[in-house]
Amino acid sequence: MFTVVFGLHDSLRSDTGSLLIASQFSVTEYNTQSGEVVSEASLTADGYLPEDGSGVVVGLQDLAELQSACLATAVGDVVLFNLNTSQLECVGSVGSGLTSMSWSPDEELVILTTGQETIIMMTKDFEPVTEVGIHQDDFGEGKFITVGWGKKETQFHGSEGKQAAQKKIQVSDDDSQPAVAWDDRKPRVTWRGDGQLFAVSAICPQTGARKVRVWNREGVLQATSEPINGLEQALCWKPSGSLIASSQRHPNKHSVVFMEKNGLLHGDFTLPFSKDQVKVKELLWNSDSTVLAVWLEDLAAGPDGTVKSYIQLWTVGNYHWYLKQSLDFDRDPQKAPVSFCWDPERPLWLHVLTHNWTSITYDWGWTTDRSPGLDMTDDASVAVIDGEKVLVTTFRQCVVPPPMSSFELQLKSPVNQVTFLCQPTRTNRIAVFTSNGQISVFGKVSKEDSDRTADGFRILSHPLFLQKTFRVTSHQNDPLALRQLLWLQDELFLAVTSGILPNTSTLLMLHPVQDAADTLAVRSQVEVEGVVISTAHLSQTGTLALQLEDGQIKKLLWDCPELSVEDWHDSNGCSVNFPVPCIQTALCCISGT
Repeated sequence: MFTVVFGLHDSLRSDTGSLLIASQFSVTEYNTQSGEVVSEASLTADGYLPEDGSGVVVGLQDLAELQSACLATAVGDVVLFNLNTSQLECVGSVGSGLTSMSWSPDEELVILTTGQETIIMMTKDFEPVTEVGIHQDDFGEGKFITVGWGKKETQFHGSEGKQAAQKKIQVSDDDSQPAVAWDDRKPRVTWRGDGQLFAVSAICPQTGARKVRVWNREGVLQATSEPINGLEQALCWKPSGSLIASSQRHPNKHSVVFMEKNGLLHGDFTLPFSKDQVKVKELLWNSDSTVLAVWLEDLAAGPDGTVKSYIQLWTVGNYHWYLKQSLDFDRDPQKAPVSFCWDPERPLWLHVLTHNWTSITYDWGWTTDRSPGLDMTDDASVAVIDGEKVLVTTFRQCVVPPPMSSFELQLKSPVNQVTFLCQPTRTNRIAVFTSNGQISVFGKVSKEDSDRTADGFRILSHPLFLQKTFRVTSHQNDPLALRQLLWLQDELFLAVTSGILPNTSTLLMLHPVQDAADTLAVRSQVEVEGVVISTAHLSQTGTLALQLEDGQIKKLLWDCPELSVEDWHDSNGCSVNFPVPCIQTALCCISGT
């Protein structure tokens, strides 16, 4: 489950999949599949929040066992919202107010941070377990023990003499830099996946810098982080338990950093922005610890006074962090994200809620982008998305272990999709769809020119060069509104977008505009009943198959003036409908069929 500390809050019901939303006026259960409000209760009518909209909800959590949602307000009330009766019940109140609420993964314990800088731990029945101060002078039970090796007293000091061995080095936090100006200065609480430990990031009253402390589920301090200059507010413990993610601003870069449970730093990766360009609002791991979502926002407003927001998805492989997807939200403040959460049951489902109460659900999947050719002219290329680069390895010529590659394609914006041309003997060409809504086409130069080098060496793996860039016009402005991109012919692309009605899809055939060759517009389109989750194309026959989220397989007839969709039939004439959707789909030709 997920909690943010400002604006709207959302959480997801694990039993029904509906979205729970708490605002400064009400708490609502919303069905994302049907687009309907299931239940709603006013928080202002019963006096939990003021009617002028100035109230703040600091936490929201679905409690499946109680068939309720628990929310906490900044004035100190802890309220249960019964999802069956839509009734509100105040189960407790803290006079000093609350700054955050976080439930353990097993929903047995809840942590409340108060306006007096204390931590209150309670059971699921809201019985107090302990109350301790956030700021502790002691390091914790996990304090490091040294046996003296390498200490100054045991080292040779040469001309410094014995006096040098007697000098005591004072280690102090006084040199720590205060937190950044935009920090909301509120505590952040995150639990380890097994619920045995939780971490709290808070502003140190002496230095003004953020410090992370780790506690066990009995409320006993385990460890305190080392002084980290530039540490920011975002905090999220990897569910698998190995690392705690946060963000840090360095003098020359902006990074996501990782800490161990003992408070020591252990690895990082650099964000693709300058050090003063964006702020990291939140970090969130998905349930199986394979993807880290980073929510960012520009620090400087544009000419119209609005700012741009981003949600980036990062994965790691061979100790290299890849930026796999970037959702770039335009500067319209109503379309900016106000909250987001990963689905607890489906690890690659991401739910985003915007200021205008629009709920967007992204269903991600792993796929291998490879050239589809079957003859010797195909280089057996595999493309890997890595931020603004596409890493291409031509396996027919060489085998290069990732994160290295045969060559790289450099783009101007983060890459969202890659597709190879689906035409025999031309399958080495690549089209790249970036987050700024452009499609860049890459191909080879003539073999005679590509074989020439200044030093006389012969090139085995020929790089690709940018040949053309298209701008895509779409009636939808949501990030990644176009998906499942296929490059069917030289200047003909197929894309899938959400339909007008819930649980429908629209297939778009994109082609250059007659008087604007660098712009792709919709040439034809067709509506499909159901959500298209994958496509498969066979270049030998031109057959194109669609898979819906309920397991149905459809055939798209695209090589005609008007698009049309029909059921896919097997040899017995029966419609193909899998009991569950396939993770990967592909077409092959058997005996000419």
